[in-house]
Amino acid sequence: MSQQPPLHSSIVAMISLASGIASRHPDMGLCQLERLRSAGIPEHQIDTVIEIARHIRDEASQKVDMAFDEKAQIDSRVTEAEADDALKESCSCTPTPGGQSCC
Repeated sequence: MSQQPPLHSSIVAMISLASGIASRHPDMGLCQLERLRSAGIPEHQIDTVIEIARHIRDEASQKVDMAFDEKAQIDSRVTEAEADDALKESCSCTPTPGGQSCC
């Protein structure tokens, strides 16, 4: 089995930036942001990575909150229709507010 070539450093930086944002890492991916800018990656591509990461982070937080509320039987501000919509979306990819696909 031959060894695969490594990912380009800009791809690694984008992955690291996105995972740092999505996981709420305290360093927030600022190091990777500077690496991407230094490598000449266009700002619109960096903005897309940030938008998708934030969308995934926020969607995950909402789902965790809903699951907690359901388990705790808390009367949350989520309507029954919103809860049904969230269940339908659990197996699908919703676009970011800017229309970017996260899948």
